Amino acid sequence: MLNLVLFGPPGAGKGTQSAKIKEKYNLVHLSTGDLLRSEIKAGTELGLKAKSLMDQGQLVPDEVVIGMIDSKLKENKAANGFIFDGFPRTVEQAKALDTLTEQNNTSISGMVALEVDEEELTTRILERGKTSNRADDQNEELIRNRVQEYENKTAPVADYYKAQDKFKSVYGVGSIEEIFDKLCSAIDSL
Repeated sequence: MLNLVLFGPPGAGKGTQSAKIKEKYNLVHLSTGDLLRSEIKAGTELGLKAKSLMDQGQLVPDEVVIGMIDSKLKENKAANGFIFDGFPRTVEQAKALDTLTEQNNTSISGMVALEVDEEELTTRILERGKTSNRADDQNEELIRNRVQEYENKTAPVADYYKAQDKFKSVYGVGSIEEIFDKLCSAIDSL
């Protein structure tokens, strides 16, 4: 079973690339952002709480995200593997993900990180904001806050996977196909 953590700051291209990886490797794509947005759209209690935090550029609490991931793992027991997109965001979540995968008789194969500088990220997200209808994609201050949140809280997760020799870095600037080819090389080397 191939279980990938696709990593990178907001706007790095995780959503675009995970769709291509999902197709090539026949994996289930688990995007915490998509899961949360579907809860928001459905108007659930979780969705309303998540929306309030996301609108401020803050992260949703671990126990909420971990619970959503656990239920998705259980719903997809026959999968060839998973792409975790936007999860784990903290070392605590990475440890919880290791526990969840172990409980499901599997493990994380590796983390592949898209590396993109802050100016490029800001430009990409503002451009995406013209069509995404997401308030957090249309405000430069919120975007920079999200990138800073990533740097402060999420980047240490890379060290967690580096310590397990499960980390690969890919330069995330170029054409979609060029980046995809680099990602596939990294995935195939795991």
